[in-house]
Amino acid sequence: MKQSKAKFNIGEVVRHRVFPFRGVIFDVDPEFANTDEWWNSIPTEVRPSKEQPFYHLLAENEDTEYVAYVSEQNLVSDESGLPLRNPQVYQIFDREPTGQFRPKMSFAH
Repeated sequence: MKQSKAKFNIGEVVRHRVFPFRGVIFDVDPEFANTDEWWNSIPTEVRPSKEQPFYHLLAENEDTEYVAYVSEQNLVSDESGLPLRNPQVYQIFDREPTGQFRPKMSFAH
């Protein structure tokens, strides 16, 4: 199995390449680590490879806040500088003067 190095870091704000949502990364899997049911719910024509990092995001779109699980190929850095409104972001992270988010404490699983 090929191990992938994650392009994005915990605390980084990203947006989806196709769908209109953005969020802050709170965990990274080196490759797909979700259920087969979740995997099979993705239409085959847009289903990403499992052999890449997948990111857990505290995400938000225009309507709501939620947790998202997204492949690396579908993420890009969010350079908008807009504040995030997901209240969980500020429970887990402190915002540094640079705009980057730093975890308040170490989490292990």
